[in-house]
Amino acid sequence: MKPVFLIIFSVLILGLHAQPATTLSEENYEKIHTYEDTIALMGYAIVNDSLQTNRYAACKKLILTLKQALKMENSFQYPFDRVKTVSIQYPQDSSFRIFTWQLYADENTYRYFGAIQMNTPELTLFPLIDRSGEIENANIESFELTPDKWYGALYYRIIETESEAGKYYLLFGFDGYKFFHKRKLIDVLTFQEGKPVFGAPVFKFENDQSGAKTQNRFMVQYSPESSVTVNYDEIRELILYDHLMTVTGQYGEGPTKIPDGTYHGFQLKDGYWVHIDKVFHEVLEEAPVTKPVLDIKEGEKKKDIFGRDKNR
Repeated sequence: MKPVFLIIFSVLILGLHAQPATTLSEENYEKIHTYEDTIALMGYAIVNDSLQTNRYAACKKLILTLKQALKMENSFQYPFDRVKTVSIQYPQDSSFRIFTWQLYADENTYRYFGAIQMNTPELTLFPLIDRSGEIENANIESFELTPDKWYGALYYRIIETESEAGKYYLLFGFDGYKFFHKRKLIDVLTFQEGKPVFGAPVFKFENDQSGAKTQNRFMVQYSPESSVTVNYDEIRELILYDHLMTVTGQYGEGPTKIPDGTYHGFQLKDGYWVHIDKVFHEVLEEAPVTKPVLDIKEGEKKKDIFGRDKNR
């Protein structure tokens, strides 16, 4: 069922036709606005319906409807603010945006779907096909991947970085992975001959004895009972993440990892993100937060889970 479903997703998205880009017309705005209602409803069903068949059907319908919406001329300019279960992330230069969403198949299987839409005069869209199940037992942090062999994740932030080799983007994502183990990762996105490539050797680990080594992406795996930070701190200009210690898990999960209250980090130097073994010398009770994802005032949530304003 999964391979057929992924092929359908790829064919539907690749069926889009190029469109010239100027300004989103009022007529197209109204059409996309109508499509957005269906996308939001299907997104809610993907997350909340108790039946797997219904979740898969809702995901297929979402793909079909998103295709129709993005076919509209200048659709890049439409923000889809009412869609709360699909993450839509933009880099600082707004050269593209990434749609990602999560499909819960069963307690040990999560599938991810997504697409990169370029901000170009003609509509260019790259479907992202989740193949994480095929590569999870290999050295994930060393691979260079393509959109049709993507390590699927729900992206929650993009950081734009300049280097001598050119511009690249850090993609911060969450992977539900398995019932007893969750993952957070930072992938690296570059564009080679106009096409997206995932993974680049920008994470540097320096060791006095063995020298320096690099990784194409960074990942942590942890217990689902833990809250783990992997994010960029704008004030300190560092990537911060929890140091994890191994403990004996409960309920038969086996060894697992939880935060111990200390933090590692990465600092940008000469285009590389260089590892910092210990960011703080005191133990913090909570992770440093530069900007709250959820603003809560008088019991009302002002932003959704991706940090977008709910009232827009």
